[in-house]
Amino acid sequence: MKSLRKITVSAGVALFTLALAYVPLRAHEPREPQQGAAPAQAQTPPPSAQQQQQPPGLRVRVTQVIVPVTVKDGSGRLVPDLRRDEFRILEDNVEQKIISFNADAVPLSMVLLIDNDLSRKNARQVADSLDSIIAGLSASDEAFVCRFDTYVHEGHGFISDQDKLLTELKRTRLDEQPDAGPAGSVNDTPTIDGHSATGDAPKLPETTLNIQAQTSKALDDAVYTAAQLLKDRDPDRKRRKMILLISDGLNNPKVNTNKYDEVKKDLLRYDISVYGVGVGAAFFNRKFERLAKYAKDSGGDVYYGLKSRDMEELYSRVTEEARNQYTLVYSPAGTDRSAEFHSIEVRVKREGLTILTREGYYSGIAR
Repeated sequence: MKSLRKITVSAGVALFTLALAYVPLRAHEPREPQQGAAPAQAQTPPPSAQQQQQPPGLRVRVTQVIVPVTVKDGSGRLVPDLRRDEFRILEDNVEQKIISFNADAVPLSMVLLIDNDLSRKNARQVADSLDSIIAGLSASDEAFVCRFDTYVHEGHGFISDQDKLLTELKRTRLDEQPDAGPAGSVNDTPTIDGHSATGDAPKLPETTLNIQAQTSKALDDAVYTAAQLLKDRDPDRKRRKMILLISDGLNNPKVNTNKYDEVKKDLLRYDISVYGVGVGAAFFNRKFERLAKYAKDSGGDVYYGLKSRDMEELYSRVTEEARNQYTLVYSPAGTDRSAEFHSIEVRVKREGLTILTREGYYSGIAR
């Protein structure tokens, strides 16, 4: 497999803009009574008219930011031996102090989101590969199997028992409806972030260049639904939440209820990374499809394959990558805490490394 992502870093510093998870300030614990407040047994006064007009929910401020970071060398291999003092973090261009550092592997909470509207050939290649997903999972992982086309077809919930998950995957049947070719030119050079399982995409005959995609697929809605399934899955923040999206990347904005920017906002807000395995049209049309965009913006990664055997290898690479991230933690200081969104830079002292992580984080969320 040939990596398409190469970041050469000068002056001994690698940097990448990312978005991070937030840690609520123990919103589940009872609040301490303020000085001068009425005794606990006293009747609580009714809410004011202004309070009644406010939407329900609690705005939780960030006290710590958790930074999951994947680091690769120039050949696309994970770099496992970085030390704490080799990382630097800047929030809104203000350097932050790293208060915690961890390089241990973590269990996964995964929504497996499978495209149910592929061409007959691609559907069969994907279906034949699904059983191998088990090989990349550990006994402490859990997965929720879903299919999507215009709608999301949910499976039987999160499953941690590998025998039951294998049974679910064996029972997963994909529709074999032919779809149109990808929009745009497949002869464009594939320079989007990502990797190829079988090398650079070959050029196709000129007769294929002007075929427009006529899909009824709602990929944005599918990712949004997966995010809602994951958002409250890890209250103790001991897991890595991820979406494994297997798709050709085609998407029809007209059939989606949720817009891309809003879906991305939820991914960042709930610390969910998207990892894509691109098949069919995605392999040939990487500059335009949604998989690479979701992966880049959420701090995940994307790979491409055409055959079942390629996909089988990619599944294990994806879960290994998601599980083996560095976890950096800092308490925000010196930045405008009234701002909703904060950008973050991670810098690494070693040369020639690629850093994958999110582009920023949201400082509060209504609960």
